[in-house]
Amino acid sequence: MRFILCFLALLAGAHASAEKLTLDRLHADPSLSGPGVRSLRVSPDGARVTFLRGRDDNQFQLDLWEYNLKDKTTHRLVDSKILVPDEQLSDAEKARRERERTASLKGILSYSWSPDGKQLLVPIAGKLYLIDAGKPDAARLVASGNVLDPKISPKGRYVSFVRDQNLVVLDLSTGKEKQLTTDGQGTIHNGEAEFVAQEEMSQTSGYYWAPDDSAIAYKRYDEAPVPVVRRFEIFADRTDVVEQRYPAAGDPNVLVQLKIVSPVSGEIRNVDLGANQDIYLVRADWSGNAKALLFQRQSRDQKKLELVSVDAATLAQKVLITETSPTWVSIFDDLRFLANDKGFLWSSERSGRKHLYLYDMQGKLRHAITKGEWGIDRVLAVDEKAGRVFVQSNRDAVIDSQTYALKLDGSTADKPQRITQGDGWHDSAFARNGEVFVDTYSDPDTPPQVSIRRPDGAMISWLEHNELNASHPYGKYLDAHLHTEYGTLKAKDGQTLYYSMIKPSGFDASKKYPVYLSTYGGPHSQHVARRWGNLFDQYMAQQGFVVWRLDNRGASRRERAFTDANYHNLGKVEVEDQITGIEWLGKQSFVDAKRVGVFGWSYGGFMTLRLLAEASDKIAMGVSVAPVTDWSLYDTHYTEQFMGTPKENAAGYVSGGVYSHLDGLKSPLLLMHGMADDNVLFTNTTRMIDALVQRNVHFELMTYPGAKHGISGRAPQRHVYGNIEAFFKKNLMPETK
Repeated sequence: MRFILCFLALLAGAHASAEKLTLDRLHADPSLSGPGVRSLRVSPDGARVTFLRGRDDNQFQLDLWEYNLKDKTTHRLVDSKILVPDEQLSDAEKARRERERTASLKGILSYSWSPDGKQLLVPIAGKLYLIDAGKPDAARLVASGNVLDPKISPKGRYVSFVRDQNLVVLDLSTGKEKQLTTDGQGTIHNGEAEFVAQEEMSQTSGYYWAPDDSAIAYKRYDEAPVPVVRRFEIFADRTDVVEQRYPAAGDPNVLVQLKIVSPVSGEIRNVDLGANQDIYLVRADWSGNAKALLFQRQSRDQKKLELVSVDAATLAQKVLITETSPTWVSIFDDLRFLANDKGFLWSSERSGRKHLYLYDMQGKLRHAITKGEWGIDRVLAVDEKAGRVFVQSNRDAVIDSQTYALKLDGSTADKPQRITQGDGWHDSAFARNGEVFVDTYSDPDTPPQVSIRRPDGAMISWLEHNELNASHPYGKYLDAHLHTEYGTLKAKDGQTLYYSMIKPSGFDASKKYPVYLSTYGGPHSQHVARRWGNLFDQYMAQQGFVVWRLDNRGASRRERAFTDANYHNLGKVEVEDQITGIEWLGKQSFVDAKRVGVFGWSYGGFMTLRLLAEASDKIAMGVSVAPVTDWSLYDTHYTEQFMGTPKENAAGYVSGGVYSHLDGLKSPLLLMHGMADDNVLFTNTTRMIDALVQRNVHFELMTYPGAKHGISGRAPQRHVYGNIEAFFKKNLMPETK
C-alpha cells in the first residue's frame, strides 16, 4: 500500500511539474491534435485515398492530399494557395459555410471524383477547377462566378452547379455551358436547399443526377411566403441592415416544388408533391437503373414521412413506405438501391431503435437486416458481391462508435460482426465496392489516427499514424495530460445517463475542487463520447477544475424512449437530468458543492440560463453563449419537431422558454453573442438583456461585432474562451485573481 501511495504521489508531482496547456497554444499552429485529415475519399478505381488537410502554419487553410495505395506514398495533390492566392467569397457562399459549420476554414473545402477515377472536381472561392489526378499542376478552370454545389455527373459527361439561383450544366466534351433554369431570381431558387433544409435536415444539395446522366431532379422553392426579419449586423466599422427571410416557429415555410430536367433538351417536367403544399421535401434519390425517382415527403408536424416512387417516363406515383410517430419521424440518409432492381435498404425507428430493413422495389418488406436492443447510426457501404452491408453503431458501448458488418439476407440481424476493434471512436469511409475502407480512430488519450484497412478490419497501411510522441505537437504537454473517466447515473424515470469526468492536475482526494460543467443538452447531439476530446476541457482540468459532462434525455444515438422524453416541453427533463448529475457531484468527497459552474453554447446557452433559473442554489455561476431564449424565435423545422407550433402548444412555449423562469436566476451570469448571428438571432440576447434589466438582475455581457453563430476565427475564439476561463476563476477560484 505504501508503494502505491508513493507512486500516486510521484504521478501527481509529475503532473504538477509537467508543461501545461495555455490558451494561446490552444489557438495557435500547428494543431495540437496533429496533422488531421477530413473529407476522406477512396477513388473510384481504388488506386488512391484523397483527403483535405490543414497547413502546418495555418490549420484552417485546407489543401488536397492523396495517398497512393500502390507505392504507399503521401503527397499534396493541390495547393489551395497556388490555385487561388486570395479568396473572395460571395454572401451566398459565406451563408452556406455558416450552415455547414465551416465558416472558419479557407482553401479547398470539398471535392469530388470523376466516375473513372482520373479527374477531380475542386471548387474554391466561387471558381471551379477540373484536375487530372496524374497531372495535378495542370488545373483547368471550367467555371467561375459564384459557383455553388458543383458535381460531376455519374457517367462523367457533365459538370453541374448552381449560379445566381439557377441550375447550370457544362458539357465536358464540348466545353459549352447550358443554363437549365431561367426563373431563379429574387425569392425563386432552383437547385438549392432552403435555409431550414440546410440548417436542420442535413440537406447540402438541392439537385440530384440520374445515374445514367439522362436527367436531373431538382428542388425549386419560392421563399416569398416566409416573413422578412429585419435585423442589424453590427460590425466594428459599420452596421448593415439585413432583411432575412427567417421562418420562425409557426410561420409559413417556403413553397417547394420538385422538377425533372433533361440536360440535353432542357425540357422541364413537374413532379406532383401532393395537394398539401405545407410539407417538407426532405430527400430525393434515383433508383439504380434511373427508371424511378424517389422522394421523401414529410408532413409539417413531422409525424409522417412517406417514401414516394415516381416513374421517370410517365410520372406515375406510388407511395412505397409510410412512417408515422406520435412525436416525430426522424430523417435519415440510409436509402441504398441494390443492382438489377433487387430492392433497397431503408432505416426506421419504428421498433423504438433505429434498424435497417430490406424492401423490394414495390415497397414490400422482405426482412430486417438489423434488430435487437441496439441501433445503427448510418449505412457506410453495401458489398452486394459478398452479400454484406457495413454500418456504424454504438452497439457495444453507447459512448463509442464502431463499424460492423451484417449479411444482407438478414441471417445476422441480431449478431453483427464488429470490424473495428479499438474501444473508442471510429469513423469509416468505404470504397464504393466495399473492398477497402479508411478508418479514423481516436480515444481520449489518442489523437485521430487514420489507417487503410480490408473489409475484415485487417490493416493495409497507415495513412496518418499521428503517433503521440515527443515530436508530436502535443508531445510537450503529454506528461500533463489527464485521464477521462466515464460512468453512468440514473434519471428520475430510471433511464441510464452517461457522464464523463476529468479530475484536476495534482488531484488529491482529500481536497475539494470547483466544477466546470460543460453542457449542450439538446436533441441531435452527443456530448459524452469516448474520443479525442475538447482540449479546452483538458485546459480547465489543468487549471484545477473537475471537468464534467452528462448527456441528458433527448441526446442522440439512443433509443426513442430516451429521445422522446422532451417532446412538447423542451428544457424540463434536460434540466432535471443535469441537476441529477450536479447533485451526484455534490456528494463526492472531492467536489465543493458550492463551487459548481456551468457553460454552454447555442442549445447549451439555453441550458445554462434554464439551469441557473432552476437551481441557482446548486449552481454558483454560468456562461451562456448565443442562447435561444424564446423558442418562438427559432426556426420551424427544428422547433416544431419537438414543440409543435406556438398556436397548438402555447403553454409549452411559455414553460419551455427562459423568461417564465427568470425570477429564480440569482447566480452570476456572463452572456455572450455574435452581433451578426443569422441562426440564433441576436434578438434572443437583446430580449434577454431587457428581461434581466426589468428584474434588476446584474450580469456581465460580451458581444462580438460581425460574428455569426460560431463566433469563428482564431482571435475571437481565443477571446471567447479567455472570457469563459476568467469568469469561472473569478467566481469559483477568487484566490487566483
